[in-house]
Amino acid sequence: MSDVQTLQRPDGETLAYKAVKGDGPTVIWIGGFRSDMEGTKALALDAAARERGWSYVRYDHFAHGVSSGDWKQATIGRWREDAVALIDSLEGPVVPVGSSMGGWVALLATLARPERVKGVVLVNPAQDFTEKLMWPGLADHERQAILREGETVITEEGLGSYVLTRRMFEEARDWLLLDGRIDITAPVHVLQGRADDVVPWRHQVELAERLTGGDLRLDLIEGGDHRLSSPAELERLVEAVEAMRGCPRTAATADQPITE
Repeated sequence: MSDVQTLQRPDGETLAYKAVKGDGPTVIWIGGFRSDMEGTKALALDAAARERGWSYVRYDHFAHGVSSGDWKQATIGRWREDAVALIDSLEGPVVPVGSSMGGWVALLATLARPERVKGVVLVNPAQDFTEKLMWPGLADHERQAILREGETVITEEGLGSYVLTRRMFEEARDWLLLDGRIDITAPVHVLQGRADDVVPWRHQVELAERLTGGDLRLDLIEGGDHRLSSPAELERLVEAVEAMRGCPRTAATADQPITE
């Protein structure tokens, strides 16, 4: 872990990241809920960056991986704030690449720093997941425990046991995107698995309806699950990022294609 660097935050917490030096816009990997910067897609982009000469950064969210932080204090707003701080620490244009919850954070960071973002790539993005996907998916006794006691412990395959707090759900409502226009002028490319049972593909149709201001491409990948980590899917991600790095920023167009 000697190649881990840290970004100091004003409250004394540290954001851990790894960087590859290269040319052009800096690709920033923004991971999902309870994931870290050592995941399959993050490492695939790291390998591509080294092979192709990209500037690339991957990092761990607050209270994730080797970044510091109390999980019970984690919120969407905090994760957004850290992503924006990371962008501010870098020079030149950036290409955020957000996976699952990281897609929501990538959109929020793009809205906060529109002049810095050349383009956005999203992988099964989970914008508004706390309200649209997670809360409705909890058992009634879990929702009641959160409302009554302020938290509950969840055990989930692949994620282990963790605490969900009332604070996280309530604070997330300040950052919901699907209740209005999402004015992003940078091009956006969404990769979405049709077989994703965590973030349904129709969730991205709603995103497409809300995004205004720039070009949008939505690829619905037949058989793709929430991980989108097969060799073919990883190559598709790498090529999407490569194309976005070289893509000129264009004005909005009337066509927003949905491709399969």
